[in-house]
Amino acid sequence: MLQQYAGIGVFFLVAAIFPIIAIGAAWLVRPKKPSRVKLDTYECGLETQGPTWVQFKVGYFLYALVFLIFDIETVFLYPWAVQFQVLPLFAFVEMFIFIGILAVGLWYAWKEGALEWK
Repeated sequence: MLQQYAGIGVFFLVAAIFPIIAIGAAWLVRPKKPSRVKLDTYECGLETQGPTWVQFKVGYFLYALVFLIFDIETVFLYPWAVQFQVLPLFAFVEMFIFIGILAVGLWYAWKEGALEWK
């Protein structure tokens, strides 16, 4: 029984080892001559003035996240709409469940104020 899963095990092993080897090889062959100029903060060729660490408001992130969720919704809705005539009733019900989950997510985002630009 375990011999049937040997291919999957080898796949996971290679998937775990390959990035480690790639990062290690890149670390070995990279140039290692840091200097003050190379380690300096680069801001379009100009010297930075004041603190260089700027924190963004969480509202921007939440707004972008909600946009991304509904953008992905369109990716799932388009093929469904193209094949609508040949899909069975099950696909119709599943899409309504999907849209219902997204509607609950939109309601929650609206309730939490993620859609308000302050």
